[in-house]
Amino acid sequence: MSQGLQIGIVAQRTGLSVDAIRFYEREGLVSAPVRSEGGFRLFQAEDIEEFQFIQSAQELGFSLDEIRELLALRNGAPKPCLHVEQLLEKKLASVRHKMAVLQGLEAKLRKAQGQCQEALRTKRTQQKADCPVLEEIVSGSDAGRQK
Repeated sequence: MSQGLQIGIVAQRTGLSVDAIRFYEREGLVSAPVRSEGGFRLFQAEDIEEFQFIQSAQELGFSLDEIRELLALRNGAPKPCLHVEQLLEKKLASVRHKMAVLQGLEAKLRKAQGQCQEALRTKRTQQKADCPVLEEIVSGSDAGRQK
């Protein structure tokens, strides 16, 4: 039987948890490793490369389905660069949309913060119910329910 690395060692080398490694195996992102006579998973160097690839792809924001697709491309699909470029374009569009949403949220939060600062400066917040942001949130949620 060939020598291999047990799951704990793979976890140390990749920075993944043992549970994450098992999860990737269950999800079919990596092939099931051979097992020792005692039933221990025995991983090879190529498996560590696959785990590192998966980690890097996740850091770029790819979903598990997208990673599965990238792994298939990496492992021999014809003209993989064209397909990868298309996946990247979709991912960039998604990131740009999320950034726009977050920038809108940031503007709303800055406005609310300014309202609080103004209320504190003018000492209009003597009582608990005098916060203009809390009043706006309540009136905003009432408007949302009436629609």
